[in-house]
Amino acid sequence: MQVMASPAGLVALGSCFLVLVVGAHGWSWSWSRGPFARNNGALAVNGICATSVTIHGYKCEEHQVKTEDGYILNMQRIPEGREGGGNRKKQPVLIQHGVLVDGMTWLLNSPEQNLPMILADNGFDVWIANTRGTRFCRQHVSLDPVLPEFWDWSWDELVAYDLPAVFGFVFNHTGQKIHYIGHSLGTLIGLASFSEGHQADKLKSAAFLSPVAYLSHMKTALGVLAARAFVGEITTLFGIAEFNPKGPEASAFLKALCDHPGVDCYDLVSAVTGKNCCLNASTVDLFLQNEPQSTATKNMVHLAQTVRDGVLKKYDYGRPDYNLMRYGEPTPPAYNISNIARDLPIFISYGGQDALSDVQDVQLLLDHLKFHDVNKLSVQYIKDYAHADFIMGINAKDVVYNQVVQFFKNQP
Repeated sequence: MQVMASPAGLVALGSCFLVLVVGAHGWSWSWSRGPFARNNGALAVNGICATSVTIHGYKCEEHQVKTEDGYILNMQRIPEGREGGGNRKKQPVLIQHGVLVDGMTWLLNSPEQNLPMILADNGFDVWIANTRGTRFCRQHVSLDPVLPEFWDWSWDELVAYDLPAVFGFVFNHTGQKIHYIGHSLGTLIGLASFSEGHQADKLKSAAFLSPVAYLSHMKTALGVLAARAFVGEITTLFGIAEFNPKGPEASAFLKALCDHPGVDCYDLVSAVTGKNCCLNASTVDLFLQNEPQSTATKNMVHLAQTVRDGVLKKYDYGRPDYNLMRYGEPTPPAYNISNIARDLPIFISYGGQDALSDVQDVQLLLDHLKFHDVNKLSVQYIKDYAHADFIMGINAKDVVYNQVVQFFKNQP
């Protein structure tokens, strides 16, 4: 399926970079459209539970989680399947979305086709995380989102603060070790966190869908161009701390990328994510009504550094003296994927058409896991899948999700 558009708007598909697309409605689309218009960080009456879960007959709870550095995150919990679950203690699963979107992206398909509800119906206690800066996570104990200080973070802080907060919250509520699922940036922060031994006492297993750790072979001219721009002139170009995809600065920047020779912004979903095999138009339209979300400009710069440098490392402040002040050394320290506990059960699923999680980069990730216990590492390759198929594919239940469910059930 192709999604046609002029370069007049935006969509982010849980990927590392944005594309310009809104479709036929052009700039008439806005945050005021649809049930998710509120962007004040509150546990809104029309939040994710009410609009996307309970309407299908599932129980759903809205929770707030405070990070150690003061951000207040929103989480959803689906404690049981539609048919109930009796009093049996259920294994918790924590699901983490990608960049420029929120937990809503897991819930766009029907209950029979989306991952959280499939897990709930299979007897799991499902928790959906939302990262700082997204629509219901714009609160802090002392900072307002209009302040640049609110946006002074990259995915390093998601590793250091957001993941520990949500893991701790779920663990304290359930008293059980947790299965983790990440897509795109959700895989990156999981891999980085687990490589440093974080969550080791709370983590039961991990499933990485369309994993992003190395980005050197990203096959998208638009993404590569964006990465160069973010590393280069982005701070002078924007002069803003919040990267708001619907804002005028970001829109002008992205339109300029689409005007660049060699960049085709006609079918932009395919241009950035790769040619997704299995999306339907109604799901994409629902996606366009509810995404993208803001993130920190610093976060986009950090992702661009990962593309440029080909190394998984902490944020580079661009000057040895700045890095020295922050890290005690002139260059940012690396995250060593090889340090992930070799007996951690890991499931990796990646696609042959994915322009962001490229096959060569996934192979590099697997090379860093070459000493992992053989019986603890499961790898699935899906020839026709691209980046968005893993979260919105109409056949993802049969192709991917059933395998994830079985992988979790196989863990003692």
